Amino acid sequence: MTTSTGLRVLVTAGAGGIGRAITEAFVAAGASVHICDIDEAALQQMQAQLPGLTTSVCDIADRASASRMVADAASALGGLDVLINNAGIAGPTASVADMDPDAWEAVLRLNLTGTFTVTQHAIPYLKQSRAGVILIMSSLAGRFGYPNRSPYATTKWGLIGFTKTLSRELGEFGIRVNAILPGAVEGPRIQQVLAGRASANGRTVAQEEAAALANQSIKHFVNPAELGALAVFLASDAGRSISGQLIPVDGDSQSAS
Repeated sequence: MTTSTGLRVLVTAGAGGIGRAITEAFVAAGASVHICDIDEAALQQMQAQLPGLTTSVCDIADRASASRMVADAASALGGLDVLINNAGIAGPTASVADMDPDAWEAVLRLNLTGTFTVTQHAIPYLKQSRAGVILIMSSLAGRFGYPNRSPYATTKWGLIGFTKTLSRELGEFGIRVNAILPGAVEGPRIQQVLAGRASANGRTVAQEEAAALANQSIKHFVNPAELGALAVFLASDAGRSISGQLIPVDGDSQSAS
């Protein structure tokens, strides 16, 4: 098993979904972990489950809150080696012609600017690490056009450019930067999406799931634990020569739909 003993890790939106799986994977591998989330109850639950975990309530779309959170994380951990930029929102489902401009801006403010803010404040701590790592959660929607999901797709493509730029800027400091691009991930969120499609199309959830998997070479959704294992690997010494890479975990999906 890849170990992370001694690593000091910050995970944004770490109390649920993919973030929770990543948090659990790093703790199991021996890392010291700080997570932030907007859900205080979920943070408390995580602390009860994982003794030694430290937490902050934070909305990364709020610059002041994000700045305080990074400082608190570095203080709690005694520094910072790994930043996992996981926080993001799905945003509305609507065509560009019908998109609410405020909804568009809300997605950009959190997914792009929030990630920028957290990263900017984390960089001074990562430069002091012997082997700093930044992992950015993009998406299948960062590889393809995504009809009726323009804010989400735009931000996930933007995070690809951010990853590539950071890897060039920070390589001289020994900081590695990579993006993970999940496809459909097992859990309540994909089930809600499938239920919504079934209702709209007059089909069953099972039919919608079969249609979604028809787009993939590997016929199952992604287990969140797979993303946690990948994050631990990329942050370990085994990944010390991997930077500037975009790593899809999506069963070889051929489009975003």
